[in-house]
Amino acid sequence: MPRRRYSPALFLSGALLCLLALLMMPPVLLSYFDGDGHTAALGQAAALTLGAGLFLFLPGLRQDFRLKPQSLFLATTSTWTALALFAALPFYLGRPELGAVNAIFEAASGITTTGSTIITHLEALPRSLKLWRAMLQWLGGVGIIVIGIAILPFLRVGGMRLFQTESSDWSDKALPRTNRMAGGIGLVYLGMTALCVGTYALFGMAPFDALCHGMTTVATGGFANYDASFGAFGQQPALLLTACLFMLASALPFSLYLRGVRSALRNLLRDQQVRTFFLLVLLFYGAFVLLLKVGGGPSADSSWLWIFFNTVSILTTTGYAVSDYNSWGQTAVMLFFFALFIGACSGSTSGSMKVFRLQLGFAVLTNQLKRLVHPRGLFPVRFNGRRVPEEVLHSVTGFAFFFMATIGVIALALSALGLDFLTALSGAATAVANVGPGLGSTIGPSGNFSTLPDAAKGLLTLGMLLGRLEIMTVMVLLTPSYWRG
Repeated sequence: MPRRRYSPALFLSGALLCLLALLMMPPVLLSYFDGDGHTAALGQAAALTLGAGLFLFLPGLRQDFRLKPQSLFLATTSTWTALALFAALPFYLGRPELGAVNAIFEAASGITTTGSTIITHLEALPRSLKLWRAMLQWLGGVGIIVIGIAILPFLRVGGMRLFQTESSDWSDKALPRTNRMAGGIGLVYLGMTALCVGTYALFGMAPFDALCHGMTTVATGGFANYDASFGAFGQQPALLLTACLFMLASALPFSLYLRGVRSALRNLLRDQQVRTFFLLVLLFYGAFVLLLKVGGGPSADSSWLWIFFNTVSILTTTGYAVSDYNSWGQTAVMLFFFALFIGACSGSTSGSMKVFRLQLGFAVLTNQLKRLVHPRGLFPVRFNGRRVPEEVLHSVTGFAFFFMATIGVIALALSALGLDFLTALSGAATAVANVGPGLGSTIGPSGNFSTLPDAAKGLLTLGMLLGRLEIMTVMVLLTPSYWRG
C-alpha cells in the first residue's frame, strides 16, 4: 500500500489522540478536587494517550498531506478506532475491576453516542468518570456532524451530499467552504449545549447533572448519571420537556441553523426531511397513546409526557428512558423495535438509517411500481426540489443492504453465543443504529449490558463503530481494489 495513503491516517490519528489527552484534563482536575482517589489513574491515562498521539503525530509534521477520498476512508476508520481504544483508558485504569473488554465497550458506546452501558450503580461512580462519559458523547456528537459534512458525501450515502452544490469535488477550492461550514456548525453545537445546560439548571437540575446531561442530550447520546436514566427526573415535567425540546433540535440538520434564526425556521419548515421526521414523531406518539391510554393497555398509568419522552428518545436515537417501555405490551415493544431502524435527520447527531434514506427508498419503490405500468416512462426522484442522481439512489440502496446485513450477521453471532432471540436481535439493532437500550429484561431500559459475555460485548462494540461510521466507510477498506490502488 502506498505510504501516501496510510501516512495521513497515522498523522490524523495522532493529532486527535493529542486532543483527546487534553480533554482528559477536566476529569483529572475534578478527581483531584473531589479527592476520589482516581487522580493518578486518570493522569496516567492522559499521559499514555498524549505519548501515543505524539508518536504518531510528530513524524508527519514535515510532510505535505493532500487528503484524497482513498486516504480519507482509512483515516476515518483508524481515527475513530484509536479514539475508542484510548478513551477506554480512564475506565480501565480508574476502575480496574471493569476489565479491558468492558472499558472498551463503555468508551466505544460513548464516542459513538450509542449510550449502552455496562456500569451498574451509576450513582456511586466518581464524578470524574461521569464527566468523562458525558464528554465522550459530546465529542462524538460534533465529530459525527463533521463526518457528515466532510467525508460521507464522497461515499454518496450521506444526506449532506444533497445540501452541497458540488457533490464529488475534492479540490482545494472545496476545502475552505467545508472548513467554514464545519466551524460554523461547531459554534452552533457549542451554543446549543450551553443553552441546554443552562435550561436544565434553571429548572432545578443540580449543576453537575445539568452539565453532564446537557452534553449527552445535545449529542443524542443518552448517557445518564443514574441507573434509572432520565427516570431520575421523571416527576419534573419542566426537565422532561426541556430534554424533549433539545433532543428534537439536535435531531435536525445542523446546516440549517447556519442561516440565521429567521431563515432557519423557514428552511426547517420547508425541508422535506424535517417535515417527515416530525410526522413520524407524531405518528409513533399517537400509536403509543392509542395503545396505552385509549386502549387501556399495559402501563396505562404512564403519563402523556412519559410516552412522548420515550417516543422522542428512541426516534432521535438518544436512548434516554423515563419508564420501562417493555411493560407497555407486545405491540408497543414491536413499534419500538421498528423505531430503532428509522433515526432522525441526516446532518444531525442521531444514528440509524436516517429519514432521508427512507424517503429515497420509498420514492424508488414508488417509481418501480410506476414503471411496471408505464415501462417507457421517466420518473426522476426529487428531494427538496432537486433531482437526485441515480448514483445516489444506488448508493442508498447499497447502504440499506449492508445496514440490515450487518445487523443480521451480528444478531446471528450473538445467538450462537447463547443470547435469546429478543436480546440478540435488539442488541445488534441498537448497536448498529447507535440507539442505546435494547428490548427485553436483560438489555432493555431497566437493565444494561453488563451481564453479556465478553465475546458478545466485543461484537456489539464492533457494531457500534460500524454504525457510527455508516458502514460503507469501513466496507471500502475490505475491497481488494482499495489496497491495490
